Amino acid sequence: MQQPLPAKLVLENGSVYEGTAFGHTGEASGEVVFNTSLTGYQEILTDPSYAGQMVVMTYPLIGNYGVNPADAESSKVWTSALIVREASNIYSNYEATGSLDEYLRQAGVTGLAGIDTRKLVREIREKGAMRGVISTETGNNEAELREKALAVPEMTGQDLVSLVTTKETYTFDRPDAKYHVVAYDFGMKHNILRMLHNAGCKVTVVGASTPAEDVLAMKPDGVFLSNGPGDPFAVTYAVEAIGKLIEHNRSKSMVPVFGICLGHQLLSLAFGAKTYKLKFGHHGSNHPVKNLATKAIEITSQNHGFSVVMDSLPEELELTHLNLYDHTVEGVSHRDLPCFSVQYHPEASPGPHDSHYLFDRFTEMMEKNNR
Repeated sequence: MQQPLPAKLVLENGSVYEGTAFGHTGEASGEVVFNTSLTGYQEILTDPSYAGQMVVMTYPLIGNYGVNPADAESSKVWTSALIVREASNIYSNYEATGSLDEYLRQAGVTGLAGIDTRKLVREIREKGAMRGVISTETGNNEAELREKALAVPEMTGQDLVSLVTTKETYTFDRPDAKYHVVAYDFGMKHNILRMLHNAGCKVTVVGASTPAEDVLAMKPDGVFLSNGPGDPFAVTYAVEAIGKLIEHNRSKSMVPVFGICLGHQLLSLAFGAKTYKLKFGHHGSNHPVKNLATKAIEITSQNHGFSVVMDSLPEELELTHLNLYDHTVEGVSHRDLPCFSVQYHPEASPGPHDSHYLFDRFTEMMEKNNR
């Protein structure tokens, strides 16, 4: 067996973590964030919301159940790199078709193992998410790698949606569909399509820059705003389109709008709210959120680095969900129009099923609007 290649991670503040490489060897860069999920590494790797980021898994053993096509949330790996305490060389799962190491190698994505991930996560929590560079190239010294990390574009101000969105409109149909939903793809996961399909919807998926006029011309029963990566404030074309959908709802026949994650932030911006970058973001499948209407506590799956400024919410938007970790905005609903959104991932793949009711709420809105 070949000896693993030495590799090191250098952060923009000069911190160095030395370990060994797995997957693709070479150099990788991006914003370093951590995820607290115990499982779901393949879904994390293929979630377009992680574009431009290197993900640290807090759970110490990763790769032990391998990978399989069914667990992919998009057509490719979007994370810049995967950082773990221990990468398992053995996988055991009846669905597995290969190892994590092979999967990353085929995707051209670097993995870093053998570092003290607890120390790295503590540093991110204390100092905030930082840019970093992973390298297996022995010629690069630490000072040079730090300079490369400092040259990585900051996440604030980046429009990464244009990188991950679909290039062509396509339809996810079912013969007995009761509703037609047009979904804006800002970096949409496959399980969102499955959830809408299971809710009785024919889904037409459009690119992020599709004008509102083109969407309304499709005569949808509802419009869905998906998750996605980067800074919502930079996605000005989407905010403009959503603003036009809102104005259509104010003056003509209403079309329900449901947004999640980035879609939630974009909807809030279109109503006049503001967003800001979180210190280290929310990434994991175990985040408690309070439903302010029912007082129930939902355990949620989350992946975002930005949040809506609570004090900026206009009077017409009602706060519906609250994060119990840091009391940030987790959901809003318009007081009169059929528009609502949540910051977390109700499709939760993988993760808890506490929030599946939101898809029922969306179909109920469409049903009421069609009467």
